[in-house]
Amino acid sequence: MYNIVLTKRALKDIEKINVEIKSKIGGKIEILTKDPFGNSKKLSNSKIGTYRYRVGDYRVIFDIENDTVIILRIGHRKDIYK
Repeated sequence: MYNIVLTKRALKDIEKINVEIKSKIGGKIEILTKDPFGNSKKLSNSKIGTYRYRVGDYRVIFDIENDTVIILRIGHRKDIYK
């Protein structure tokens, strides 16, 4: 089991998202606690993070350290990589 930690930036990002999408993202983040490598993809440019997890049109950018998933950013796919 992995622990989930959200950075201050990720918390700010999630505040801007509507309630329906937040609940979807919350459910998908629960899956990350069990298997963060399952449906994740490694980012080619690790400037903003190491892995991404797709939730519809939204992306969860995260790193993994020991047994902790550190969520760095959450946002729409058109904005998240900028």
